[in-house]
Amino acid sequence: MTLVFILTGAGQAMADSAADSAALRAVDESWMSAYNSGDADALANLYAEDAVLMPPGVAPVQGRAAIRAYYAKDTAASMSAGMSMHLDAEPTGGVSGDLGWQSGYYRATDSSGAVVDTGKYLSVSVKKDGKWLYIRDTWNSDSP
Repeated sequence: MTLVFILTGAGQAMADSAADSAALRAVDESWMSAYNSGDADALANLYAEDAVLMPPGVAPVQGRAAIRAYYAKDTAASMSAGMSMHLDAEPTGGVSGDLGWQSGYYRATDSSGAVVDTGKYLSVSVKKDGKWLYIRDTWNSDSP
């Protein structure tokens, strides 16, 4: 009887982990959609209040309000230049309890669709009240 309970519990944990991994991928998709539409409020709402954003070439951005301000400027510049972001379809990720992570590759394209930059990203998230929120987020370019 105990073995059945253990196996059932393990099966449930694997199903929960798969659902959480899919939810983390959905957050990344929401990020990409909000970024490409210039929606700094939607972007900021993907981050925990005490999150740290670590963009390349600038000091870390700490806290949701500062992250919102960063993205307001950054997405406006990208939209003005006709650039958009694209994430790879198969990121790598994992979940352990209420912590999760995603890593993958991105490419930035101009208005003609030409690739202007490629790189990689890593995000760490926490599950709060059933919602995954970034607590650390960083990326870097493959260009020198």
